[in-house]
Amino acid sequence: MRLIDTHQHLWDLDVFTYSWMKGQPVLNRNFGLADYQAATAGIEVVQSVFVEADVDPHFMIDEARHILALAEREDNPISGVVAAARPEADDFISHITAIAGHPALKGIRRLLQAERDELALDPTFLKNIAALEKFGLSFDICVRAHQLRYAIEMVRQTPGVQFILDHCGNPEIATGITNVWREGMAEMASLPNVTCKVSGIVVNGNWENWTPADLQPAIEWTIECFGWDRVMFGSDWPVCTLAAPLKRWVETLEGIVASASPENRRKLYLENARRIYRLAD
Repeated sequence: MRLIDTHQHLWDLDVFTYSWMKGQPVLNRNFGLADYQAATAGIEVVQSVFVEADVDPHFMIDEARHILALAEREDNPISGVVAAARPEADDFISHITAIAGHPALKGIRRLLQAERDELALDPTFLKNIAALEKFGLSFDICVRAHQLRYAIEMVRQTPGVQFILDHCGNPEIATGITNVWREGMAEMASLPNVTCKVSGIVVNGNWENWTPADLQPAIEWTIECFGWDRVMFGSDWPVCTLAAPLKRWVETLEGIVASASPENRRKLYLENARRIYRLAD
């Protein structure tokens, strides 16, 4: 099966600093292209999208330029880059201008899941998110389930921007999927400028003993809400390795969507990613 991985990370701790990793010993080492290629051996990953990994702010532009240069190489799968930025900052536009124009730059992400819930509704934040439309860039939303309502309001106030919801909106699988998440996903999916990644949710379950049956309700509800034309596969490697090797996540999702038509599986794994992230064939 050919697929596009819409959510992979890379980091080099010898070059950049990621302060959040100090509490994550499994992840607190270098993860490079060779590691990713080893993790995907036997899986036909035809393209991938690099997504920022919450690098310390003073490294954001350097990280983006580093990955954009990597994307120019012929010996790597990266076709798109979602770079880090801080829309709440007054210098946001100059930051984007410094990296805009590269054909591999597809979007921006500001990791919101660990921030105060109302950040996405700050006037400066909203003004700068709206400016992404003129740059032709999308915005990846990564929030906790209880923060979905704030993200929904952000999307409503910036209708000209393409949004991509990461990780099925982060359902609380380990403690029980809540109506807050279900209702938030349905409302988010009602907004036409939002699509969703089926990515990374193995880490939302019990890391030691999760089963496919634990993930299935969240995946099926995500697809029911967004439809087959607005969902994309993502691995969230190497973060997914906290709970499972990348291959196990791929095999789990394959089993869950096995009864879907070949056309719909192609949309999930390949076609939607090319359209939504504007990737060259």
